[in-house]
Amino acid sequence: ADMAEVLWNGFLKHNPASPRWSDRDRFVLSNGHASMLLYALLHLSGYDLSVEDLKAFRQLHSKTPGHPEYGRTPGVEATSGPLGQGLAMAVGMALAERLLALEFNREGFPLVDHHTYVFLGDGCLMEGVSHEAASLAGTLGLGKLIAFWDDNGISIDGPVQPWFSDNTPARFAAYGWHVIPRLDGHDAPALKRAIARARRVTDRPSLLCCRTVIGQGAPLKAGSASCHGAPLGREEVAAARKLLGWHSPPFEIPAEIRKAWDARSRGARAEKRWQNLFTAYAAAHPQLADEYLRRAQAGDLPQGWEKPLEEYLAAQHRSGGVKASRVSSKEILDLLGPVLPELLGGSADLTASVGTRWADSLPVGRGGGRHIFYGVREFCMGAMMNGIALHGGFIPYGGTFLIFSDYAKSAIRMAALMRLRVIWVLSHDSLLVGEDGPTHHPVEQLGMLRLTPGLHVWRPADAVETAAAWQAALARKDGPTCLILSRQGLPSLPRESAALAGIRRGGYILRDSRTAPEILLIATGSELSLAVHAAEILEKRGQAARVVAMPCAELFEEQDRDWKELVLPHGVRARVAVEASSAAWWRAYVGPEGGVVGMTGFGESGPGKPVYEYFGFTVQAVLDQVKETCLRCGT
Repeated sequence: ADMAEVLWNGFLKHNPASPRWSDRDRFVLSNGHASMLLYALLHLSGYDLSVEDLKAFRQLHSKTPGHPEYGRTPGVEATSGPLGQGLAMAVGMALAERLLALEFNREGFPLVDHHTYVFLGDGCLMEGVSHEAASLAGTLGLGKLIAFWDDNGISIDGPVQPWFSDNTPARFAAYGWHVIPRLDGHDAPALKRAIARARRVTDRPSLLCCRTVIGQGAPLKAGSASCHGAPLGREEVAAARKLLGWHSPPFEIPAEIRKAWDARSRGARAEKRWQNLFTAYAAAHPQLADEYLRRAQAGDLPQGWEKPLEEYLAAQHRSGGVKASRVSSKEILDLLGPVLPELLGGSADLTASVGTRWADSLPVGRGGGRHIFYGVREFCMGAMMNGIALHGGFIPYGGTFLIFSDYAKSAIRMAALMRLRVIWVLSHDSLLVGEDGPTHHPVEQLGMLRLTPGLHVWRPADAVETAAAWQAALARKDGPTCLILSRQGLPSLPRESAALAGIRRGGYILRDSRTAPEILLIATGSELSLAVHAAEILEKRGQAARVVAMPCAELFEEQDRDWKELVLPHGVRARVAVEASSAAWWRAYVGPEGGVVGMTGFGESGPGKPVYEYFGFTVQAVLDQVKETCLRCGT
């Protein structure tokens, strides 16, 4: 609290009446369980957060939940959630600030010029993502990132020394940070000097190591785990009030203190100065000003951005051939990169394998760039992308293998929780990875991702569906998207022109029977061609089979009842789903009597095609499953 008072009243550039002002400083509470501190700061400085809101702390539907939640409370910059991610998101914010400044600032016009401040505790520093993020932040030299380590030496289980004895200042110095050690976190003048010093260091991020006493002012519980998360209790509160000399009734702030804290006038002046700067900037650089407003404030895509995608989709629809969807995705990025300057790509050490770096894009470093080499840091990449999206001005996408989404799952979940426009490019989507074996064969990952509320998961079956998936992901403003791509070549599937529009609805009829369908074959990705071949054989046998492509089940579920009934009608003899992933997820579509050609265990090491066939991903296996399902259904 003492650290926050110094920062918020002495340095933070913000306007409580305009929480989304684009050149405000960002403040992230990585140790989010200290949420009431942040709510107090927002209330006192003048945000739309009342005393009644404070009284409703942790109550259902309140604006003051147990951890800060982006979009629920004005002034909260990020849903910090599990420890460590707030730091990584702050690194993403600081990087976005730098890249926007390099792109838009001109001599005499520092249009983008703000800091990112982050509070973190011992728990954040124990989590592995803090190592990933701090290492990359130091390498990138993010000088406008300033972190405050609340070094109180206490966590839920008690004093941390037995399990956290790192030399944290030395660790951050080794990462390339500017470190100010041994600060008294309760000494306001010392904190002011330290913050001012950190702001003067522009070539490295700064860590202020602030030694504090948890529960400072509570005479019996200060310095102990008993005041970490539980209320102090009536007697201890009374003793703390006496020790601190606080005499006002609960939730009442003396007028002189409230006036001193109120940041609305100061914030309005700061934003007005920036608006005057922007007016002059717009006169001198009108095109840049329009572009800044589009990207950093409105978040809109440029007019005509879809044209290259539509042309690509139409060409692939005509041409046919065999192509891995990761290759199609790379070709699409080559087209989109030049027309979407907000696209900020990256990969966790798999750039060429996944195909995330579009042609001629420069690597991100201290001088700018459009492709981030995250290194082997999947979790950090995900959390940084969230921070980049929260900052604004960019649409981040990042690539790795689907199996490594396990490492990034918490960050993917946070993107969905915050409804961020973040795009994951996840390739090597099945057993056809081959020799790397079961450790690298994704089985349950698709189900895990699909069960995440608000996340759209696309598994395209060819170049046409890949183009539609990218189009949907970029156009979507209210949540993240995962593109699940193949390593192996996928045949271009024949489809009627009417089916092209159906792709954008998530599920559609790819191949229909001549008469009313008796059998529904539902598939995605590389297994869709198996379903098509099986349907052709069934048709020759006199069985009416429809093939339903389901590239994005979440989008399909958003469609109206008529569309869903048209595509997956009730009353058919049998439903069979085909996908090289966990079979259990498909029960929602085939029902208890339906069949699934899927996985019920892990993979095996060996060449991709034999492994694929060993686990039953063949046309014959699909036909056998149709027969078994019909027998089971009594038809």
